[in-house]
Amino acid sequence: MNNFEEELTCSVCYNIFEDPRILPCSHTFCRSCLESVINSLDSFLWRLSLVRLKCPSCRNVTELSPAGVNALPINFALKSIIEKYKTEEQHSMATCPDHHRQPLNVFCLKDRKLVCGQCLTVGQHQGHPIDDPESAYIKERETASKFLAALSDKSFTGVTAVIQTLEEQMTHCKSVVQEDKREVLSFFEGISDILEQKKQGLLAALNNVNKEVSEIYAPQIEQMKQIEDEQLDIISLCSSTSEESSPLTFLENIHKIRQRMKALKKQPLIPVQSVDIYPRVGKVLTSEWMDTSLGEIHLKPLPKINLRFENKNSSKSNPGYQIYKCILLTILWVFVILCIWNMDLFFSFENGNWKQHISENMQTLANNMCSNLDNVKAGSRVIRELFC
Repeated sequence: MNNFEEELTCSVCYNIFEDPRILPCSHTFCRSCLESVINSLDSFLWRLSLVRLKCPSCRNVTELSPAGVNALPINFALKSIIEKYKTEEQHSMATCPDHHRQPLNVFCLKDRKLVCGQCLTVGQHQGHPIDDPESAYIKERETASKFLAALSDKSFTGVTAVIQTLEEQMTHCKSVVQEDKREVLSFFEGISDILEQKKQGLLAALNNVNKEVSEIYAPQIEQMKQIEDEQLDIISLCSSTSEESSPLTFLENIHKIRQRMKALKKQPLIPVQSVDIYPRVGKVLTSEWMDTSLGEIHLKPLPKINLRFENKNSSKSNPGYQIYKCILLTILWVFVILCIWNMDLFFSFENGNWKQHISENMQTLANNMCSNLDNVKAGSRVIRELFC
């Protein structure tokens, strides 16, 4: 098919036909080549009204339809031949990579490779001894078996030993990595167990405090609720009694209300003290535990969490405190009155017997203080009886 390559070449682009189209004059050209010829016409208006194409070979004029070159018939016979030619060309003899379409038909004995004729005349193999491919083929057949025997030997290039060494190193590294993984898992499992123990210990301590809070406050709240329920019940009874029309029933209910109110007043109220939970776990964790290294976290003791009641001078609401306050104020007023009564003491320094006068006045002051203290004690007993 190589002999017909010129017949398969377009006379416009000098390449193998691509999409060959037949003109009425029987000449064939590539579709793209005919379109190039049409686009090269000078008259744009002429092309809009009527397209006329001159054959590049015989110059015969062909009037084309508005569809242009696409309306020309395809040369299917030539297209089929071109497709067969291209298929056979792919399976034909190898060509020289340095010289276009030149077959490799000569064997260079110096370089031990196939070359083309131009390689021997003008190329890099010029002057080299040559041989025909058939003779070279017979001689080189034994070379293939020698190469096969050499390549079968594991020590030929040493690549097998290198591969074996690399595989051993890879296995060793993987085993080290697996061992380190086990160490990581063991280390963090140990830390996790320690942290879990600490967490459970803190939660248990908080649960104990919570239980203690319930044990302390629940009965007190229940006791106060009973008093509150009694108070609400008396209020309801008073409301219903106020609307009672029967004198006997009214008086009976009033008597009951009076007795219940008297009993209600005697019910003691539970003193409420300020309470705090100490220490706060959040502060312990942030101020102490966060600065501890992982290796020493197991040494950190669990804090003892307790309820801490603050006694804020609750004696101010105690009747005894009021009694003592009255006593102190009474003493203070007595002292002020005595000082006023004995103002002449300060003017007696001009007299010569100021020492005797001071002594007499101090004796009088002491006697007055004693008598007033007796009065204060008697008053305190009366005040105590009133409050208690």
